[in-house]
Amino acid sequence: MCPGSFDPVTNGHLDIIGRASRLYDEVVVAVLLNQSKSGLFPIEERMAMLREVTASYGNVTVESFEGLLVEFCKARSIPVVVKGLRAVSDFDYELQMAQMNLGLAGVETMFMPTNPLYSFLSSSLIKDVVKFGGDVSAHVPEAVRLRLVERLGPAT
Repeated sequence: MCPGSFDPVTNGHLDIIGRASRLYDEVVVAVLLNQSKSGLFPIEERMAMLREVTASYGNVTVESFEGLLVEFCKARSIPVVVKGLRAVSDFDYELQMAQMNLGLAGVETMFMPTNPLYSFLSSSLIKDVVKFGGDVSAHVPEAVRLRLVERLGPAT
């Protein structure tokens, strides 16, 4: 499983999803539904974007979840969570989550270093760049870029 908010999906996310799809027979991309946060894109649209940009992977499915990640994993017999790490600060946080997930439900976490091309990317940064008219075409799929520009800024 590759979990996240994916608001929106970036090429960094896709790199991790694609690499995971080569390692595992099945990969579930799980979009977190967090009632306390309102994202730019509704969860249904995030899932639609993910389905569109992962369509070339025959072993990737997209679902949403709410609550504890390990409960979602247990209900679907998913033994491994794949997490991309951009920096040491990501590791500090993700290690705690991994240890908790292992303790709660025996769910393992595989840390995958992000491709250096994407190490600086975050969905928040992408949204900020688009708001101020910057070109993010190298950092997100074209379908995602078009949706971002439609909502946040001028075409580039």
